[in-house]
Parts: sequence; C-alpha cells; structure tokens
Amino acid sequence: MQLVVYILVYPLLWLISRLPFKILYLISDGVFALLYNVVGYRKKVVRNNLSLALPEKSEEERLLIEKKFYKHFCDMFLEMIKTLGITNKQMKQRYVFTNVEVFQKLEDEGKHIMIMMPHYASWEWVFSLNSMVRSKAYAIYQPIQNKYFDKLVRDIRSKYGTTLIKTYESRDIIAKAKETNELITVGIISDQSPMLQRARHWAKFMGVLVPIHVGAEELCKSHGMIPVYLKVKKVGRGYYEATFKVLAENPSEIADYEISEAFMKETEKAIREAPEYYFWTHKRWKHMGKAPKEFQQKSEKAVNA
Repeated sequence: MQLVVYILVYPLLWLISRLPFKILYLISDGVFALLYNVVGYRKKVVRNNLSLALPEKSEEERLLIEKKFYKHFCDMFLEMIKTLGITNKQMKQRYVFTNVEVFQKLEDEGKHIMIMMPHYASWEWVFSLNSMVRSKAYAIYQPIQNKYFDKLVRDIRSKYGTTLIKTYESRDIIAKAKETNELITVGIISDQSPMLQRARHWAKFMGVLVPIHVGAEELCKSHGMIPVYLKVKKVGRGYYEATFKVLAENPSEIADYEISEAFMKETEKAIREAPEYYFWTHKRWKHMGKAPKEFQQKSEKAVNA
C-alpha cells in the first residue's frame, strides 16, 4: 500500500517541483485556503500555543499571527517540494548565508561543528550550505513511516551532499570522524519537546517552564564540537537570510545546560521578532506543569531574584 500511494503521489510532486515560483505560490494560496478554512489542520493546537507563548497579544493580534503562520506553513511545504527542481542559481539567490566566513573560520581551525536550528522560517534549504564549505555534512532527522517517502525526503535533503542520520547513529559517526581526522558538520533541530521520561533539564521558553533537548550540547561537550546557532530570517516570499552565531568557543568549559538554554533564548528572540514563522503546530508546551520540584523551585527563585 505504501508503494501504491508513493507511485500515485510522486508524479504530482515532481510536476510541482518544475513549476515557476509564481505558480508555486498560487498553489500555496489554494492549499492555505483548504488547510485553514476547510480542514482546520491543528488549529486548536496552534491557538493554544499562541495563547501560552504570547499572552500579551490581543486575540485579534494572535489571529493575524495564526493566519500568517498557516500561509508560511504552506509556502514552506511547497518550497521543500520545489527543492527537487530548483537550480543552484535560484538557491543562491533565495537562501543567502550572511556570514559564511564565521563557519569557514571554524573549519580553518580544524573544528567540528554542530549547527543547532529551531523549527523557524526555513530549515529545508540550509543544506545548500554544502556548496560553500569543506566539511562532511550530516543531519539528524526523524524517519517517515512510509519508507518510499522517507527515501524521497532523504534524496531531497541530500541534494547538496548532506547525509541524513538517525539520532542513535550520531555518536559513532562523530567518534569515527575524530579518529580519522575527517572534518564534519552535524545539523540538528533542537527545539522539539523531548519524551518526558528522558527529560534531564527544564527551562523557561516563551515564559513557560518546559523540558528541553540537551543532546546537541552533550555531543559538543563530549566530542569538542563547536555549537553554532543558525538564525534564519524570512525577507520575502521564498527568500531567506541565514546568519551563524557561535554559542560557545570552548563547550567543555561552559556550565552544563547553558548552551541548550542559550539556544532556546536565541530561538525566543527570533519568535518575538516575527512569531508567524515559528512552527506552532508542534506540541512544544505539552509537558507544561510537569516539571520536577527542583526545577520549579529554581524557576521561582529566578523570578523572585
């Protein structure tokens, strides 16, 4: 059945990927009308998240953010498909790295790099970075249940040479790179909500105490990788600017969880600048109110300090 669905859908995806951007965004407008007005995809989740994260906004302001988000959501889905047919020239025009020299300097110093990204603006086209750097690129991802679409996603994201890996594979790959002196970069989206039983650290995110992922920080500390935050700004429909910011030059000397918290703070800044580009469909705050007492007390002390 998985193969049948793939055979039926793939030709449509291929056709969409060859369309001019103007037509692509006309289709996106149509998908938005269907998804938002008819299907109402995850509207309840989005509204709850916006209410939790942006309580200072009026209902009218949050509704406007909500609609803008869904339009962006549809754009990005179509842009991911467009990756199949986008030219290198188009990519360089539409996804600009503003300070790639920061990245290249770390490579010149022989540093392994951990790119930490949130579900914000666009992460699908970050893979084009491979055409500008020397290190071998890996990206940690969650496989799709349909193995045929999973392969398609891996093919799309590996167009510029990135190898997609599962979380459990990352430690061995990084360890092997150190043994062979192969310069590597690992990309990870770090703002997901971890499984409650695996949560090791809690911190405020958009004013709410939540568990945060610390895996990227732990890899940096144990393997001497440099954590780099990638801030992506949407400057127009289908146009983005990506800026690197080093979170710690010597990760092993930084107190535990400070790198992870710094990442969340950078993400929060981006959200407050333009909240419509954060992926509000994720249940990022689903563990609210479940923090162990030690973290609740620490949070209360910080507020009262």
